[in-house]
Amino acid sequence: MGQPVVLMPKPMHAAVAEGLSGHCELIRLWEESDPDAVLAARRDEIVAVATGGTTIDDAFLDRIPAARIVASFGVGYDHIDAAAAARRGVVVTNTPGVLDDEVADTALGLLLMTVRELPQAERYLRAGKWQQDGAYPLTKATMQGRRLGILGLGRIGQAIADRVTPFGLSVAYHNRSQKDVDYPYYPTLLELARDVDTLMVVIPGGDSTRHLVNAEILEALGPDGILINVARGSVVDEQALVDALRSGTIAAAGLDVFEHEPKVHPDLLTLPNAVLLPHVGSATIPTRTAMGNLVVENLLNWFAYGTALTPVPESQGL
Repeated sequence: MGQPVVLMPKPMHAAVAEGLSGHCELIRLWEESDPDAVLAARRDEIVAVATGGTTIDDAFLDRIPAARIVASFGVGYDHIDAAAAARRGVVVTNTPGVLDDEVADTALGLLLMTVRELPQAERYLRAGKWQQDGAYPLTKATMQGRRLGILGLGRIGQAIADRVTPFGLSVAYHNRSQKDVDYPYYPTLLELARDVDTLMVVIPGGDSTRHLVNAEILEALGPDGILINVARGSVVDEQALVDALRSGTIAAAGLDVFEHEPKVHPDLLTLPNAVLLPHVGSATIPTRTAMGNLVVENLLNWFAYGTALTPVPESQGL
């Protein structure tokens, strides 16, 4: 019996190809001169997909009917229709756990940058204004005494909560269900937004969470409010956020993710109260390597034992 055939539609972290070397036949689809012809010719041989962001839906799975596992690089998997995969008996995996601390560190850094206007102060210095115009203006906001609401108290949300409490922030949260933690739980996001002045978004993307943070939520957060998003850009209504930042409905926002990234809403680029990062939450060599290794481990475990190490909820029991 030959080696299992794995489809890689687009380039991924080198750890994936290196880890799979010798264990499977890897089809690097982007290198093929006629990808459609390759998929047609190998449709009954491809048993697995390794992906870093390719859209995997019913139409895609129709083209590879023998596939039984889709191993995705990253925690978020809104680019994959996991429910459609489950109906076909196809397991979907992601890479939770290995990037929690890195993303939580980024979230804390982004919060500090946004509250204290640190990027703006650096630009002030680089432009020679410190010497020319004097000290950078005092910032209105401080970390001290802020009330942080976490939207999504999963692994990353908990890691963020662990980091902010030594800074003197109080923590509350909204989740699909209440957790066994000491932080106050709010049954609705609107109630949470009304009671905090800082909202941290850490929930998955997808249709069920699209524009969950909308104009009503931003208005409830209030004029001293700060929004931080390290989850998915689709969770926040970006135009509503632009309007809220421009009008003073909220004070500031710190974003590592965007609705149509890598394209960023042009108005965000000009707003002085927006701190913007190019989706670098987990972007370190050690963490990305660990994520690639977990993709490999999921595939190899599936080939050897027929089970995945980190299946997504929709794939539980397959």
